[in-house]
Amino acid sequence: MNIIGRVNEQGIIEQSINSGRPEFMVVYGRRRVGKTFLVKEYFNNRFAFYATGVLDKNMRGQLKAFKESLVEYGDEDKTIPQDWFEAFRRLRHLMEKENVARDEISGRRVIFLDEVPWMDTARSDFKSALDFFWNSWASSQKDILLIVCGSATSWIINNILFDTGGFYNRVTRRLYIEPFSLKECEEFYDSNGIKLSRSQIIDSYMVFGGIPYYLNLLDKRLSLVQNIDALVIKEQGQLHYEYDHLFRSLFKKPNNHFNIIKTLAKNKNGMVRTELVEKSGVSNGEGLTKTLNELEQCGFIRKYNNYTKKTKGLFYQLIDPFVLFSHNFLKEMVVESWQTYHKSPSYYSWRGNAFEMVCLNHIAQIKNALGISGVSSSEYSWSSKLKKRGVQIDLLLDRKDDVINICEMKYTDEDFVIDAKYEKELVHKVNVFRQEVKTDKALLLTLVTVKKLKRNAYSDVIQNVVSADDLFQV
Repeated sequence: MNIIGRVNEQGIIEQSINSGRPEFMVVYGRRRVGKTFLVKEYFNNRFAFYATGVLDKNMRGQLKAFKESLVEYGDEDKTIPQDWFEAFRRLRHLMEKENVARDEISGRRVIFLDEVPWMDTARSDFKSALDFFWNSWASSQKDILLIVCGSATSWIINNILFDTGGFYNRVTRRLYIEPFSLKECEEFYDSNGIKLSRSQIIDSYMVFGGIPYYLNLLDKRLSLVQNIDALVIKEQGQLHYEYDHLFRSLFKKPNNHFNIIKTLAKNKNGMVRTELVEKSGVSNGEGLTKTLNELEQCGFIRKYNNYTKKTKGLFYQLIDPFVLFSHNFLKEMVVESWQTYHKSPSYYSWRGNAFEMVCLNHIAQIKNALGISGVSSSEYSWSSKLKKRGVQIDLLLDRKDDVINICEMKYTDEDFVIDAKYEKELVHKVNVFRQEVKTDKALLLTLVTVKKLKRNAYSDVIQNVVSADDLFQV
């Protein structure tokens, strides 16, 4: 197997193989995150049956593609199935043959149906037929492992995982594939001969996130800056139009999604629903609820409570690095050359904000470095109401053990230095936060930095330091 990271995910697959009972596994996650690659690599492409849906094809087109897979695996009937019930009946007959391919170690008959949301076209009977296939036959076969997968995460969740009909309580394993962490990005680059320092890997995460498909496009002969130009900035780059393709491939009517993303991109700390309605132009109602749920389920945004705010309702925040980068530099402003933009004053401003997003996507690593991985916490930002000497805190770790980490996230090219002026600013920030929030929790100033904290007469104001090496922990 040529799998980078994914230790927990591989463990779940192994459990399903060795359970001794029929297994119905659902694999889901955002587009390009490596779902299909993981399953194919784990089983070395040896399936009892494999088929994939086809983008933008009608029911007959989907059945035609499914027929091709049936024939490839030994079906002697060369006709296109009339409906999905016939298609799954023929699949069952294939699985009952003595010479059906089995997993070499477990002896399992592994059925892998990829991009199933595309198979479920308008007015088709796909979902009912899959339901019947599993409940009438496959669920009684102890050696069957049925894996369904799809990038349209909202479809998977609404139609399979949270289904109240035939699939209710039928799924035995859920496997959510997240983007790579910084550590997994590092392992990926090493395996592909791409030489980047850890600070450069953080820089790459600010652009590409932890999406394996994007990382795989990097040319090891070029610098990271040159790769960003070649892949994203230049019009002929393979990822120049990915922003539009991404949403149009996931959502049939993406206009609301685009409007919500555009609105959230202008407020890095997130917005409540009423603000989104006011500023996005998307009407309040079921349509907005559906859009927000789909964006969250696909991993583009997160929702959270901010217990320091009197504003009622959940906050929604855009957290996908690639979507943020594409919106900023391909939609809002046009950067003709990343090599020219790199290390300009505006670049450093962007880098500071982008590093905050890297940290938000590595809360688990930050908590582990602080020795609080087992402590429940909420993560959010905070702004004071003071018109004079007001303060902004970009990340709070509000912990259940009566402690709040006030995080300062600093990306500098050299070791970070605290001088007398900054020390006073930090003390002021802590005092203002305590006075306005009126919390009795212990407040710990925490520095998250790419380099190190240079110790001097003022550095003791910081209680905890999280370094780049800490962010690269598993």
